[in-house]
Amino acid sequence: MKEEKESLNFEETMHQLELIVQELENGDLNLDDSIKKFEQGMKLSKNASDYLEEAEKKITKLVKQDNQETLKEEEF
Repeated sequence: MKEEKESLNFEETMHQLELIVQELENGDLNLDDSIKKFEQGMKLSKNASDYLEEAEKKITKLVKQDNQETLKEEEF
């Protein structure tokens, strides 16, 4: 799944996650397939969270560079 994170951008990751949620909500999968899909979804969720954390760090760094001395939170 690490390879998937590198090959999928945030939007693609979210799209894949939405597809998995739809499959699980349909209830047509057997237990084993449901568990596999759930595991896959959890990994995608983690990847999406990592993307967001990384974006937040970049924004914080940019804001800090702008202000040089102090860091302040700004709404976007």
